[in-house]
Amino acid sequence: MAKGNENASGRRRSAARKARPKSPEERAKLSPKRDPVSVVGVGASAGGLEAFSDLLQALPERPGFALVLVQHLAPAHTSSLPELLSRQTSLPVVQAKDGMRVEVDHVYVIPPNAQLELGERLRLRPRPSGRAQFNPIDLFFSSLAKERGARSIGVVFSGTASDGTSGLREIKAAGGVALAQDPDTARYSGMPSAAIASGVVDLVLSPRQMAAELVRLARHSFVSLAVPRVAGDELGIDGTQLQRIFHILRAANGVDFTHYKPRTIQRRLQRRMVLHKLTDAARYVRYLEEDEAEVQALYRDLLIHVTHFFRDPETIEALQRHVFPKILAAHVGSAPIRIWVPGCASGEEAHLIAIALLEFLSEKEQAVPVQIFATDVSESSLEVARAGTYPASIEADVSPERLRRFFRRSDGSYTVAKPVRDMCVFARQDLTRDPPFSQLDLIVCRNVLIYLGPALQKRLLTSFHYALKPTGFLMLGRSESVGPASGLFQVDKTHKLYTKKLVDLPATAYAVQPWTRSPGLELPRRKAGYGPSLALEADRRLLERFAPPAVLVNKDLQILQFRGRTGTFLEPAPGDANLNVLRMAREGVLQGLRSALDAARKSGAPARKEGLAVRAGSDTVDFDLEVMPLEGADEEHSFLIAFEERTPDRAPAPPRKAAGRRRRAEDPDARVRRLEQDLDALREFLQSTIQEVETGNEELQSANEEILSSNEELQSTNEELDTAKEELQSTNEELNTVNDELQGRNEELTRLNSDLVNLLGSVHIAIVMLSSDLRIRRFTPAAERLLNLIPSDVGRPIGHIKPNLVCPDLGQLVSEVIDSVVTREMEVSDGEGHWYSLRVRPYKSLDSRIDGAVLALFDVSSAKHHEQALEAARRYAEAIVETIREPLLVVDSDLTVRSANPAFLQRFGLEEENVLRRPAGSLLGGDRGLNLVELIADVLREGRRLRDFEFEQDLPGIGRRRILINARRIEGEGERPALALLAFDVTEPL
Repeated sequence: MAKGNENASGRRRSAARKARPKSPEERAKLSPKRDPVSVVGVGASAGGLEAFSDLLQALPERPGFALVLVQHLAPAHTSSLPELLSRQTSLPVVQAKDGMRVEVDHVYVIPPNAQLELGERLRLRPRPSGRAQFNPIDLFFSSLAKERGARSIGVVFSGTASDGTSGLREIKAAGGVALAQDPDTARYSGMPSAAIASGVVDLVLSPRQMAAELVRLARHSFVSLAVPRVAGDELGIDGTQLQRIFHILRAANGVDFTHYKPRTIQRRLQRRMVLHKLTDAARYVRYLEEDEAEVQALYRDLLIHVTHFFRDPETIEALQRHVFPKILAAHVGSAPIRIWVPGCASGEEAHLIAIALLEFLSEKEQAVPVQIFATDVSESSLEVARAGTYPASIEADVSPERLRRFFRRSDGSYTVAKPVRDMCVFARQDLTRDPPFSQLDLIVCRNVLIYLGPALQKRLLTSFHYALKPTGFLMLGRSESVGPASGLFQVDKTHKLYTKKLVDLPATAYAVQPWTRSPGLELPRRKAGYGPSLALEADRRLLERFAPPAVLVNKDLQILQFRGRTGTFLEPAPGDANLNVLRMAREGVLQGLRSALDAARKSGAPARKEGLAVRAGSDTVDFDLEVMPLEGADEEHSFLIAFEERTPDRAPAPPRKAAGRRRRAEDPDARVRRLEQDLDALREFLQSTIQEVETGNEELQSANEEILSSNEELQSTNEELDTAKEELQSTNEELNTVNDELQGRNEELTRLNSDLVNLLGSVHIAIVMLSSDLRIRRFTPAAERLLNLIPSDVGRPIGHIKPNLVCPDLGQLVSEVIDSVVTREMEVSDGEGHWYSLRVRPYKSLDSRIDGAVLALFDVSSAKHHEQALEAARRYAEAIVETIREPLLVVDSDLTVRSANPAFLQRFGLEEENVLRRPAGSLLGGDRGLNLVELIADVLREGRRLRDFEFEQDLPGIGRRRILINARRIEGEGERPALALLAFDVTEPL
């Protein structure tokens, strides 16, 4: 029985061990590999604990995701965050450890003196040493975006500076959701305000509102990895709706997204629908049509860019080692090195290339002009690029040496140095529509093609091929290639560098393609049913039957209309279809036709050529040719060319038969003459043609030179205008900044002036402020009466004022104070018997410069009257003491005689100089002198009264007498100590 109980107890202990909650590390070891849970990254600094606590209190018991808090912590102190946060929630709160698996419905807190990243597990990294920027929130958000992609969620809470903004931008670029605390609810609004100002934040909420939104987003199939997708969750958007959305975006911003990658577009659209709690694409289209702000938000989402300084150091090294030397070797003359950075985003890429090129040129000790054209379709990104100001977080990407050399630090941010900014020209450009630059040495287009479809990729690569010099280079991103246009470039796979192949392409290959017309948006078509009328048909039959064959040509000799049967004289030329009448003329027609056209064009009158012959099969047809100029409604000259076949009577030929005289046999002499005539005509025609060709070549050469010169001038002018535009825009932005600062200072000065006016108006002290030239600048209302001032006295010298006071020359007094920098004070009175303390002190500016004086009058009448009353009372008391017949003595707190009346001196036979300032015990008491001194001290200290203290003492001239003393304490005034009054009664001789 005991054994059974022991076994049962063991089973219970084993079960208890199995049921005991395990640490996250133990659960990670025991549990098999699972799909990653949804993770919400939260970044906070000062004031973030309060916001995060509010968020935890508002979350349900099972929110369905894991929270990772990245807080700015003191590196040298142990963190108590897990304990503090555990009191706010029922969720497990643990401090993150390296290799820890992330569990759903858990809260993880970053430890102090470390950085945190998210991979398959949590990874701790040491805090950067030295002066490197410490941005743990950006680092974690970046790893979250890489690991979770479109399913990542980032939140920025209270804090100072801007940590978290760059990380939210990467989350947004990956298709995730970015949230920020409402600055009005944050103790420190720096971090959330910086994130909101960057334009990457999707939702701005209070912490408690954010809790419900996070639960909704995390449980949605668009974000959650744990919720299985069912029919309807994919938020399908059909082609018609997509085209409608593209049309709305194109109308609002001028950018066509038709050929962007459909999957990327679909994902971004679904993301916007999830944020607005919409499940029907048709409703979202209507929402776009009604809300312009949502159109702009979607536009920014589709164009989101993420870039860093020196994000791929090996790429920059490849440029400096392989590309720049070849570009410099091929450089000739004073022409600049031309570089194009399409899709430059906020300008880091362009400034980076400028820095790398400056470093290379300084090493080679060569000064070569450089032009870097950086373009993007986003105007907001270009504004950041033009300003060239970036947050302090770039310290993590840029070396201290480059920061010192190419950046200027101010107000917690870095601004690109002027030599770098001067090399870069930023302009808006839509790569799908706008023409490219030309004669470029290098094109750097990284992470742009990955967002475009194959057709658009091929078109852009063809444009790049056109834009590059024969020795130019193309650099693409790591995930990009020239696959759609592999025949145009040679590839260096090691560094993703491409060189231009010298292949001939038709001009149409470089043409910018127009927008693709969207379904449902077709232009109205021309209505059918415009057939010829009966009258026109009758005219056509008559012309065909009786009029000579003819053609109507325009000024370029292109046939506009055929009239009659012209096949005897014209035939299509071999090769591409061409309706040029000279190309279609048969043998025997061309010479006469050309000369007649020239004559008609020069004279403006009909020109005729007769006696021409054309071979028609085995026969020869004689004909005459006439060219008649015509003037159309558009004032462009056209020509009507008529072919008249010759008959014996020159009558019209019978219908539908060859009306000309067919010569089957011809006299040999006549044939020789005809051939000679043809030969002369051919020579004349050939000479005319040669002259025309030479003249045309000269004109073409001259025109070509003019066009080249004009093109260079226009290009130079365009570049100068772009530079001037950038400079003007930069200057305008600087002026706007200065204007804002001045406006803020004006408001502050107005407020300070109002405060000063109210302060001076509320004090009942006469104050006058004087300038260094003794002119009145400001005074209080109390000074108006005392100094006899009026408002118009401002600006007048103080010496011109006649105050209602009996005082010396105020001007002289103020001058002495300003010169000596010493405060002067005196008492003055007015005519009514009021007394004032006049105080004049130097006026010092904030930079300790003497800039005048301050004159102040304090009413001391009551104190003056009190002092006078005290003085009168003192004189009154002294008079009484002097005239009374009883001996009196006054002793101070040191038991020293202060005064003695004449009766005391006479009775005791003493001189006044031998009594004053002597100890009272040496004069009085006789054999009881010590007791008397102690009693007097008690009178002074405790206020006791001494009555009839008796002692005996020998008095000069009268012998030994018995003396009675009475003493009483006299209270002092203010800081004056108390005194003791002693009265003596001298009895008869013993």
